[in-house]
Amino acid sequence: MDVRFLVESEPWDGADGARLRAAQRAELDARYGSDDHEPGDAPTAQSVSVFLVARDARGVAVGCGGLRLLEPGSAEIKRMYVEPAARGSGVATAILRALEHEARRLGVVTMLLETGTAQPEAMRFYEREGYHRTENFGPYRGEPLSVCYARELR
Repeated sequence: MDVRFLVESEPWDGADGARLRAAQRAELDARYGSDDHEPGDAPTAQSVSVFLVARDARGVAVGCGGLRLLEPGSAEIKRMYVEPAARGSGVATAILRALEHEARRLGVVTMLLETGTAQPEAMRFYEREGYHRTENFGPYRGEPLSVCYARELR
């Protein structure tokens, strides 16, 4: 884990997590030109088993990410987001590694995620971090804006 950031579990409905998720939503709404760009059920406190918030050295929340458990042995990354000013600093990698650590702790061997065609930097990030494109799964099957990735944890 990147020592410049503290990544810890926080309540889904905590103020910092809610602020970060709202910022992510606004950014994606602008990129896709609508607020109807996420197939399937939106994540909730009940469906996200792990929610992490990353804080910088000053204690400011700059990123987040969650895990939604799927069938036994697999989990989906949800609401992975880093504030624009903190991008390129290593915080996304710190969050991703912390999510993978938590997934292993929960017995997950396959990590899945969905991103979108208007998020090329996210696709580059996940590919750089060892994720590979996979067939769209679950609610993303047949969705032209969805791009899915997977990684087997060791």
